[in-house]
Amino acid sequence: MSFDIDPPLCKFVVLLNKKLDSGVVLNAASHMVASLMDKAGASEKENMKFLDYPDADGQVHPVSGLSLIVLRADNSNKIRTARQQAIEAGILHVDFTESMTGDTCVEQMERTKLQRESELNYYGLCMFGPKHEIDKITSKFSLWR
Repeated sequence: MSFDIDPPLCKFVVLLNKKLDSGVVLNAASHMVASLMDKAGASEKENMKFLDYPDADGQVHPVSGLSLIVLRADNSNKIRTARQQAIEAGILHVDFTESMTGDTCVEQMERTKLQRESELNYYGLCMFGPKHEIDKITSKFSLWR
């Protein structure tokens, strides 16, 4: 079986605060990826390559055909800077902050509303867009280990 797939022009990146426990960052990453997919418009979704991986039993295992790289940031401020760069570059992105944890979503929104952006403790940032633009923002970060 052969596949006719163009070289990827876009990619997904999840940037996570390395100071957090694995359960906390996994939760943040999951929320961000789900939110990014919801936020994506038709033009972004056209560039997201999802493939069906059939197994020998005929069952299908769908997954993204694009890179989804998980990176680590030293702290919240590094994520804040990357977020600002994503905004300036017009890259589709979502973030997750400490204020978005615990209690109910209503209480989380109220807690977030009371903080200035500079006071938010960023747990992560998720982006999708042109590979060359995202690489400019993320080249200084290491792979999550």
